Amino acid sequence: MRAAILNSPKEILRRPLQIVDMPQPVPSPGQVLLRVRACGVCRTDLHIVEGELPQRRPKLILGHQIVGDVVGGATLELPLGTRVGVSWIGGTDGDCWYCRHALENLCDSATFTGYTVDGGYAEYATARNDFVFPLPKTLDDLHAAPLLCAGIIGFRSLRVAGVERGQRVGLFGFGASAHLAIAVLRAWQCAVYVSTRGASHRKLAESLGAVWVGDATEKPPVELDRAVTFAPSGEVVIAALGSLRKGGVVAINAIHLDRIPEFDYDRLLWGERQLRSVANMTRSDARDFLDLAAKIRLQPKVTAYPLEQANEALSALKSDSVDGAVAIIP
Repeated sequence: MRAAILNSPKEILRRPLQIVDMPQPVPSPGQVLLRVRACGVCRTDLHIVEGELPQRRPKLILGHQIVGDVVGGATLELPLGTRVGVSWIGGTDGDCWYCRHALENLCDSATFTGYTVDGGYAEYATARNDFVFPLPKTLDDLHAAPLLCAGIIGFRSLRVAGVERGQRVGLFGFGASAHLAIAVLRAWQCAVYVSTRGASHRKLAESLGAVWVGDATEKPPVELDRAVTFAPSGEVVIAALGSLRKGGVVAINAIHLDRIPEFDYDRLLWGERQLRSVANMTRSDARDFLDLAAKIRLQPKVTAYPLEQANEALSALKSDSVDGAVAIIP
């Protein structure tokens, strides 16, 4: 098969991925073999490529937003030809305290697709059969791929923030995840306020129904009930916190975050305002979000690249030169 291989973390502009021919993977017991139809490109991939997340294995195949057909390792529940999605969490031990308390996203023994196990920047991939999700027919391959991490983790972020129907919600940063979260919020009849850098991102937010749009750390004109930060910036977190009413919550949707600047506790955090982090996702999040996405006919904005241009896809995401999501088509 053809695959894009990361040999070692490198600066993104140095073309870190090599497109190579390599043996097709063989599924182990409990795994399915997938023919990859599409794979979303995520900012977590950039963190791995640039060494902000330490590389856990040599010759890694990135990619954890996989849409593929079952072509091996079929089961009664997943017969040959079943179209499924694969997300960031590739497996858990199922027996630790976190797994037994519906917090499998915090399992210390979790495996991660495209990080601790090979992912979907390839023509074929393997995945644990209990960590794949049959996809609704209403979601086509290209538009389903970004839902499998950007969409699911955005949905979990709204849950972690405690968003309720009809509330005022701020989205700080407006990339692949936020442009999917706004569709959920509008379905919940929330008023959405967006602070983000880049004129094209602000224009996209307006087109998708934001009631107000400002610059990256600009304060919305009203106090927010809830906010989610998508940019890996401590300054953005402080801006979101400063936009809350008393009792409000900021959920930080970032697997990597630069230093949070010093801030005035009395002005920003006092009054039972809360900061919460978002870590990974659960299979329940995935199933609930994919059902909702099908019901509201969620159609993310996606720019597609062929596998041979995987480096260009990463660069486009890095430079914010595309709006919405990026996906690779093998």
